[in-house]
Amino acid sequence: MAEAHQAVGFRPSTTSDGAEMALSAPVLQEIYLSGLRSWKRHLSRFWNDFLTGVFPASPLSWLFLFSAIQLAWFLQLDPSLGLMEKIKELLPDWGGEHHRLRGVLAAALFASCLWGALIFTLHVALRLLLSYHGWLLEPHGAMSSPTKTWLALVRIFSGRKTMLFSYQRSLPRQPVPSVQDTVRKYLESVRPILSDEDFDWTSVLAQEFLRLQASLLQWYLQLKSWWASNYVSDWWEEFVYLRSRHPLMVNSNYYMMDFLYVTPTPVQAARAGNAVHALLLYRHRLNRQEILPTLLMGMRPLCSAQYEKIFNTTRIPGIPKDHIRHLRDSRHVAVFHRGRFFRVGTHSQSGLLSPRALEQQFQRILDDPSPACPQEEHLAALTAAPRDVWAQVRSSLKIQAKDALEAVEGAAFFVSLDSEPAGLTREDPAASLDAYARALLAGRGHDRWFDKSFTLIVFSNGKLGLSVEHSWADCPISGHMWEFTLATECFQLGYSADGHCKGHPESSLPQPQRLHWDLPEKIRLSISLALRGAKTLSGNIDCHVFPFSHFGKSFIKRCHLSSDSFIQVALQLAHFRDRGEFCLTYESTMTRLFLEGRTETVRSCTREACNFVRAMEDKEKTEPQRRALFRLAVEKHQALLKAAMSGQGVDRHLFALNIVSEFLHLRSPFLDQVHSEQWPLATSQIPVQQIHLFDVHNYPDYVSSGGGFGPADDHGYGVSYIFMGDDTVTFHISSKKSSTKTDSHRLGQHIEDALLDVASLFQDGQRPKPRCRGLQEEHTGHRGGSLPCHRMGSRAPTKPTNF
Repeated sequence: MAEAHQAVGFRPSTTSDGAEMALSAPVLQEIYLSGLRSWKRHLSRFWNDFLTGVFPASPLSWLFLFSAIQLAWFLQLDPSLGLMEKIKELLPDWGGEHHRLRGVLAAALFASCLWGALIFTLHVALRLLLSYHGWLLEPHGAMSSPTKTWLALVRIFSGRKTMLFSYQRSLPRQPVPSVQDTVRKYLESVRPILSDEDFDWTSVLAQEFLRLQASLLQWYLQLKSWWASNYVSDWWEEFVYLRSRHPLMVNSNYYMMDFLYVTPTPVQAARAGNAVHALLLYRHRLNRQEILPTLLMGMRPLCSAQYEKIFNTTRIPGIPKDHIRHLRDSRHVAVFHRGRFFRVGTHSQSGLLSPRALEQQFQRILDDPSPACPQEEHLAALTAAPRDVWAQVRSSLKIQAKDALEAVEGAAFFVSLDSEPAGLTREDPAASLDAYARALLAGRGHDRWFDKSFTLIVFSNGKLGLSVEHSWADCPISGHMWEFTLATECFQLGYSADGHCKGHPESSLPQPQRLHWDLPEKIRLSISLALRGAKTLSGNIDCHVFPFSHFGKSFIKRCHLSSDSFIQVALQLAHFRDRGEFCLTYESTMTRLFLEGRTETVRSCTREACNFVRAMEDKEKTEPQRRALFRLAVEKHQALLKAAMSGQGVDRHLFALNIVSEFLHLRSPFLDQVHSEQWPLATSQIPVQQIHLFDVHNYPDYVSSGGGFGPADDHGYGVSYIFMGDDTVTFHISSKKSSTKTDSHRLGQHIEDALLDVASLFQDGQRPKPRCRGLQEEHTGHRGGSLPCHRMGSRAPTKPTNF
């Protein structure tokens, strides 16, 4: 999502020119360290899995194999073909009375070796199977015989009980694309936006790069791809995120919204209690690997490595780069309310605190009349400051207020109890949603701890939201957690008729611990400067959120088109109408088909999309012509999307080549030009991954409304969208008020018009009419309450729905 801004901000500085074809110690050392980090992670995961009994496999499988061998031996059969006798001969001779013990030990050793060999064979076979990507290139809804055979074999070799990390050791490594193919695809992607003269010059630079530097840089990447888990992901994390010196707020973080039309309870402490309890239930399932691995299109498992750092994680500022600190466990959350910080324990001697007990703790904080200490109220603005500034101040803060800082950074996550309401209102529905988005993305600049992996924000009217730090993982990971949280706190935990959490308060609970900060004068000055910068950055962001309710995924499917490609091509039309020109478009997609894969860029502004846009603006073009061009643009986008997902994208390969050139001090004008490009339009789709948790047909309002991020360019847009059920698409648009070229509301209107114009091509020129009631007053429904659901004319859900 917000990675586009970070990618644009990445500026490696080459210091010399030349094409020296000699091995370089710095780059070899970096490749060695990448592999070393990979192997350390593998060993750590192996040990954790071994302790939890899930790897190499269940102990019961070993016991079954050992028992079968013992039974065969008892029946005077030798399944080892003489190997057990050889093993017995190698064992020490403890005397005649221990002869039977030697036989048992020999059988155990043989069973262990056979068990390990079988598991290793299964993993290798599964890795070979998962390296097949032919199914991805097939038309949607069609499955060839080879793919059916492949899918059957994958299911056989996967076993019956799959856990979150079951596939990790069988996932293939991300391939390094051919450098010639990457350059060709790059030139194809920039052709629609460059003049003939500029394109010819870029082609010359590209050919010079292929002739002089490409083969050497590619050799290093090939070497790294064999040694490390992933040839690009660790460099992407370090150079794009951790070495970025920009403030995290707006530039890097992103937000996730609550239900759009529904608030299960207006009681702030109750909503916080249920949400925190649901998040900790998710962490418990995560630790036990009880979360099912994500399967793309229900067939292909995705990498689960990013799930490891959801909780107990903080991005620590440093010079020249930050680092990610992850704790094995944390039994408290850090809470912010009216400028004060609290430490709230999440466990008692009997285990996890109940939602009602957590509500009680949060209510105590809300009722606490004590004021904030001087400058404490604005302390968190430091996490919204440039990273070098925050790193310097934190070194002093670590000495002056070590315990308080540790309580915040060592928390499972951060909770902000906001003093203001948020969400959809009757008086001004559009403005209220826009304000809701701004509050989640930036807040007031001092009421979020932006370094934490995520901040749970609970508004005074019970509305929820997340502010997520981006370096540790990408949006689908936090989105998966957020779906579970909303479904659990609303459907499974629920609320009583008066809006409180179910259960009874606990009188023996200790009071939440107030954190005290001893802030010297020099830190107070830094806080004031950081707050001023945060307010400037926050005040400059222009957010617009609107649900498009004329049609959704079901209509697009009836047109036999990809829903994502449909939206992306329509966005090209909308942006052209807004700016009068075509531009580089950043669409994020995932590469989690591979071990430790993260993201790749789909360059959605294609020649085919431009041809369609020109046809839509040409009054002489007929509807059949426009429809044919639209289908060609959709097909091209689908081809680019599938290539990116299968490791054949453009931007991550060029990024990694650029990193190697930096280590080699090998200047490339072509790579310099590539990484000086701006992305005036950055887009992302929020995936709905656990539709089974929600009953979108009976209760269409109980679906997350997605989230958004800041623009990647000072004169550009950030556009995120989510398909809410079958008939609604919610868009989140951001831009900067300081730009005279952008206006989030103006682009929103162009998006709506573009979608309707495209849809009319498939309805004999008729624009679809809204299926939903549009933006009206948000309603509140309690589990067991009596407020009606506005669309269905029925009560809010009173029992778990498909949970």
